[in-house]
Amino acid sequence: MKSVSEKISEADRARMAELTELLNRASESYYNKDTEIMSNLEYDRLYDELSALEARTGIVMAGSPTVHVGYTAADELPKERHESPMLSLDKTKDREALSQWLGGHEGLLSWKLDGLTVVLTYVDGKLAKAVTRGNGEIGEVITDNARVFRNLPLHIPCRETLILRGEALIRYSDFEKINEELEAEAAATGDLSDVRYKNPRNLCSGSVRQLNNRITARRRVRFYAFSLVRAGSLSFDNSREKQMEFLAKQGFETVEYVRVTPENVVEKVGEFEKKISSSDLPSDGLVLTLDDIAYGASLGTTAKFPRDSIAFKWADELMETTLTEVEWSASRTGLINPVAVFEPVELEGTTVKRASVHNISYVRELKLGIGDRITVYKANMIIPQIAENLTGSGTVQIPARCPVCGSDTVIRKDNDTEVLVCTNPDCAAKKIKSFTLFVSRSAMNIDGLSEATLEKLIAAGLIHHFADIYHLDEHREVIENMEGFGRRSCDKLLEAIEKSRKTTPTRVLGAIGIPGIGIAGARILCSHFRDDLEEIRKADAQTLSEVEGIGPVLADNIRKYFDDAQLSAALDDLLGELSLQIESTQDKPQILAGKTFVITGSVHRFANRNELKDKIISLGGKAAGSVSSKTDYLINNDINSSSSKNKKARELGIPILSEEDFLAMINEE
Repeated sequence: MKSVSEKISEADRARMAELTELLNRASESYYNKDTEIMSNLEYDRLYDELSALEARTGIVMAGSPTVHVGYTAADELPKERHESPMLSLDKTKDREALSQWLGGHEGLLSWKLDGLTVVLTYVDGKLAKAVTRGNGEIGEVITDNARVFRNLPLHIPCRETLILRGEALIRYSDFEKINEELEAEAAATGDLSDVRYKNPRNLCSGSVRQLNNRITARRRVRFYAFSLVRAGSLSFDNSREKQMEFLAKQGFETVEYVRVTPENVVEKVGEFEKKISSSDLPSDGLVLTLDDIAYGASLGTTAKFPRDSIAFKWADELMETTLTEVEWSASRTGLINPVAVFEPVELEGTTVKRASVHNISYVRELKLGIGDRITVYKANMIIPQIAENLTGSGTVQIPARCPVCGSDTVIRKDNDTEVLVCTNPDCAAKKIKSFTLFVSRSAMNIDGLSEATLEKLIAAGLIHHFADIYHLDEHREVIENMEGFGRRSCDKLLEAIEKSRKTTPTRVLGAIGIPGIGIAGARILCSHFRDDLEEIRKADAQTLSEVEGIGPVLADNIRKYFDDAQLSAALDDLLGELSLQIESTQDKPQILAGKTFVITGSVHRFANRNELKDKIISLGGKAAGSVSSKTDYLINNDINSSSSKNKKARELGIPILSEEDFLAMINEE
C-alpha cells in the first residue's frame, strides 16, 4: 500500500475534533449568547494548536473555525448518474444465518445507520462532489450542502482521486436540540403551531437536500463513512478493514464495526444489541460485509443485491397481553391522540405498558376494545407498538369531548387518515408553547416548571391561563400525587412560583407571548415608556411603530394582542397576582441618549453582560452585538486585546473602554 502520511494518528484526529467543537462552542457563546467560556488568550492558543495540527496532518474539517464555508442557494439540485449502481442489501432476521452466510470467511459487522446514503468524491485532497443515493442509479448533487456537514473533512492528505460512501444522519441528541431551539423560536415569536420534527431520519433527508445550504448547516448533519469505492493506485492488502482504517486516517468518522468470524458472529450481534438503547446514532439493524475484497467481488450481484454484503434486521420480540384502557392525549396542534394502555409485559429487557395508536384510522383498523387480547413489540427494539389484536371487539368509544378543555371534538381527514381534533381554539393543550415561554428563565423564571410538568398540569386541568399558575397551591394534593412528584418537589415548585410574583414589567411583557416581542423587544418598549405597562397597552400602532427597534409590523402585533378582549382580560388577571418592581428611568438623566455600545470579553463590576446592557439602556443608550460604523464605544476590560472586535474598533477609530472607564463616564465610579 502506498504511504499517505506517517504523521496522522487517531489521537490527532480526536484532538482536532475536540478543538473544533470547543472553539465553535466558544464562538457561539461569545457572539450569540453574550457569555464567555474562555479568554481571548486561551481561544487564540487553541486556534493556533488546531491550525498547526491541520497543517501537519493535511486534514481540515468542515466545521473548523480556520476555514469559512460560504453559504449558497440553488434553484434546483442537479442530478447525476452514479459511476456504479448502488444496490439494496439482501436481509435476514436469523442470527445463525449470518454464520452460514460467511461460509468460512471473515467479515466486518457494523451498524446499519438510518439516514441518507451519500457518495463523496475527493480530487487532489479536496472535496469535489457529493451525490445522494437517489434511486440507486441517479442521485442529486449536494456538494455545497456536504461542505457544511459537522464532521466532514474538506481537505484530506490523500492526493489520489477518492470515492467513498457513507451515511448522512442527525444524532438523537442533536435532533432533540433542534426541536428545543425550534420551540424556543416559536414561543418567542408567538407562533404556537406544532414545529417539532417527527424523527431524525426524515429531518436528515430534508436537510441534506436543501436548496440553501445555510439551512443544512443549522441542522447538525454528520457523515459516517461505511465503504471505499475507489482510491486510485492505492492498495489495501485485499482487506475491507484496511480500507476503513485508511478512511479514519484521512479524517473521516467511520461507522462502528467489529471483525467477525463464523464462530463469533452471533455473539457479536448480541453485543451490538446491548448498545441499541444507549446509541446516539439512529440505526435499523446491522450490516455484515466480507473482509476479502477480491472474493466478495468474485461473487458478483443478483438483479437487486450485491453478494458481498447482507443486512441483519432485528427480529421483533412479541408478547401477548390485555388492553385495559385507551387514553386520549390532547396535543399542541389540537390533535387528540389515542394511547393504548395494557397489562405490563417485558420486552427487550424493559417493562412496557403503553403504546401509541397514532390516529382514529389505526384504532378502527385494529378493532380495539377494552379487554381485548393483543400482541405488542418494540419497533427497532425501541418504540412500543401493537402488532395484532387477537380479539377484535371494536368497542372502543371515540370521545366526543376534548379531555383537556371539554369542548366538542371532530373527526377529520388528513391525507386519507382519520384524526380526532379539538374544536376549541383556546384549548389549554394548544398553548403549551406559550406557557413554556412564560415560565422560562429570561421571562418569569419559574424553576421546576419544565415543559413536561406543564403538560401534566394542563392535562389535569389545573392550568388554563397564566394567572392559574399562581393558584396551583390550591391543588397541592393533586400535584403531590402526580407521577414524578412528591411533597418535597411540590414544595419547591410552589416556592419558585411564589418567588416569581416579584418581577419587572420587562419580564412580564416578554413573557406573555406577543408575536415577535421577546425579552429584547420588551426591554426596548419598557425603556421607551418608562416601565409603564398601561401606557404601552394604550399606545396606538403609529406611536408604537415610532419606537426605535419596533417598526410597523411589531407595532401591529402589539396592538392586536392588547385589542383582543380575552388576552387583555387574562393579562389583567395575571397582573393582579404580581408585584411589579418598577425600574423606571424617569428620575435618571438620559446621559447616554443617542450612544451605541458594544460589550465584549468578561465583566467584573457587573453580574454579567446583560446587567451592563440594562444599565446602558436605563441611561438612554443602546447595546448592539457587533462593532460597526454606528458604534460609539466598545467596552472591553482587555483594552489591548487582539480580538476581532478590538481590531475592528481600532480600524474605525472607536474608543475602547474598560468597565472603570464606563463607570467614570456615567459618574458612578
